[in-house]
Order: sequence, then structure tokens, then C-alpha cells
Amino acid sequence: MSETLLEVEGVTLAALLEAKERRANRQHEWLVKHSQPVLSLTLVTPGPQKDSIRYRNCMAVALQACDQLLWRYRWPVLERQVLWLPTGAEAMWSVAHSASELKAATVELEQTHPLGRLWDADVICPQNGPVGRTSLDLSGRRCLVCNEPAHACARSRRHPMDEVTARVERLIDGWFARD
Repeated sequence: MSETLLEVEGVTLAALLEAKERRANRQHEWLVKHSQPVLSLTLVTPGPQKDSIRYRNCMAVALQACDQLLWRYRWPVLERQVLWLPTGAEAMWSVAHSASELKAATVELEQTHPLGRLWDADVICPQNGPVGRTSLDLSGRRCLVCNEPAHACARSRRHPMDEVTARVERLIDGWFARD
């Protein structure tokens, strides 16, 4: 696919829902196969465009940050997969470590890395299912534009899509323009 097409093609809601279902199936397969927590990473990509050079670069930084996190703590990785899809990049790790500690570490990464707000790191425990921020007494995600709770802004469509997309692009461009 050429970079020009990569920059302009949008994704349908049906394609996004199908990709989400395939990801959930892969997560379930890994939970059964390894009996260990799964770290599933995607990007926050508002609007119909889910695959671009900008988003691929952002995902590459996210992959490196997650790999470094797992290496730093010496948490064994049983399997790792990265998929570059038209519906957006996806990555998964099967990690032989406590799901709650893994979630706490990924939330810290999301909150401290300059691009972390654009990363969506889900942790799924083989016994108890998804580990949410609230189960760790952590607050939910904040809106990219106004810093209010993200779910409220998204549900009410408080901000125009071009404003949210522009904010995402500024975050990514700011990271790659640094010295």
C-alpha cells in the first residue's frame, strides 16, 4: 500500500467491530494456551483513519516502551505478536506475571510517557478477565482536549472530530520533533 493511500483511507464501523472481535478471539486463545495474563496494546485513533505513517510511528514507540518495561522488570514474555492492520496496529504479549502488577505498570507508562495518552494497554487475567483501572483504585482516562473524563466527552461528542484528531496529531508530531 502506498503512503498516499495509507494517509487517506478510512475504516468502516463494521471493519472496526470485526477487528475487535478477532482481537478478542486471539486474546482468549492466548489465555487458554498460556494460562497467563495477556497485555493487548492498541492506539487511540479518533476518526475513520486508523492506519497512517504517523500512527505506525507512534505504535513503534509504544512497542519499544512496552518491551523495555517488561525487560526492566524481568517479567517473562511467553509470546509476542504485532499486527499492522488497516483497522489499526495491534500488539499482544503473554506475560508470566501478576495481571494487577502488569496493569499498574502499563497505566503508569500511559500516564508518564509523552505519547502514553495515545496508547490503550489492556491487561486480561486468565482467571478474572480484564483488569480495569478502577480495580486498582485509579481514575479513568482523561479527554485529550479538555481533560474531563474521556468517556463523558466521547459519549456526548463534546468536541468536533477534527479538533480531537488535530490534538492527537500535535502530540505525535511534538514527540518526533523533539531534539
